[in-house]
Amino acid sequence: MKQLGANTIRVYHVDASSNHDGCMSAFSDAGIYLFVDLDTFDTAINQVDPMFNQTQLNDFQAVLDAFHGYDNLAGVFVGNEVLNFANGSTAAPYIKAAARDVKAYRNSKGYRSIPVGYSAADIPELRPYLQDFLACGGDASETVDFFSLNAYEWCGTASYTLSGYSQLEVNATGYPIPIFFSETGCNTVPPRTFLDQAAIFGSEMVDTWSGAIIYEWIEEANNYGLISYGPEVAATATEGVGGFIRSGTPTPISPDFTNLKNQWATLTPTGISLSAYSASVSGLSTPACPTSTPNGWLVNGNAALPSIGQTGAATATTASATGVATSGSAASGTAGAPSASATKSTANGGREVVGMTIALAIVMLSFIVWL
Repeated sequence: MKQLGANTIRVYHVDASSNHDGCMSAFSDAGIYLFVDLDTFDTAINQVDPMFNQTQLNDFQAVLDAFHGYDNLAGVFVGNEVLNFANGSTAAPYIKAAARDVKAYRNSKGYRSIPVGYSAADIPELRPYLQDFLACGGDASETVDFFSLNAYEWCGTASYTLSGYSQLEVNATGYPIPIFFSETGCNTVPPRTFLDQAAIFGSEMVDTWSGAIIYEWIEEANNYGLISYGPEVAATATEGVGGFIRSGTPTPISPDFTNLKNQWATLTPTGISLSAYSASVSGLSTPACPTSTPNGWLVNGNAALPSIGQTGAATATTASATGVATSGSAASGTAGAPSASATKSTANGGREVVGMTIALAIVMLSFIVWL
């Protein structure tokens, strides 16, 4: 990872009961920071039957307890692609409620202000609304500290305009909290050339976007890996997980590893001091909470957030008066088409191992001040 030029990894699932000193020390020695997802397959918020209960919160807290003491922990995610269908927006208040409860726990324990954020699927019908909803309302105890996007729009020789990145920049301009790509690296046109990195860290986007995490580190069945630990083995083999070995000496996947390394080597993003960052966002306004739209965004305005254990139905065609589907309401409506990132692998945190990033811009360095 150090040879590649990475300064951050993202880990999707961790065992909170294990000791992570060895890994975190090794990453620290290599100048590598960590973003960790608090949820698992069992504790992730589900858009079809949304809730955030005490069991989920306890597990989120356990991960935070396990990692809060590492000074190279850059931030935590309370969800990954919870909303992965166009009519799943009534689950959004549960994401915000999870951020509220995790931040309250963090503060009650006297932990440093570890940033708490969310990783969104790239669904054009929902993205701008969700982006604003998670940052709106003016109550810092409820809003996320950062917003990130899993985007696979830039494939092959696409351009800043043709890929849709230009519209992502329009939607992010003036956003009052850090925003970055929590997954990117389209592989539908092999080999991967990672040309989007020049835009993200170039003049078009670097003043707004704060880095990019490339999906993913280990080569597995989806062919997104940057390295391999050996040939595929039987799914039942004890030396592998799901048919892929995850230990030993890594071998770069050619030419993807070299392509990314060479692409990053051409980039020269500069850091930013906390004072400069604070000055740059001081004139930005909190976004207005989005108004519900027919058959689209279903949360109306600054919706009251659900309490621990409150449930709702995210696929309902109408939201309750507060914008949160009420307990016991029936699920209805037709599911929309999944996003490009949702078709890549399972939603709700269904990523295999880790991503990595060169995130040297605002989000990384402003977070470092909090470490």
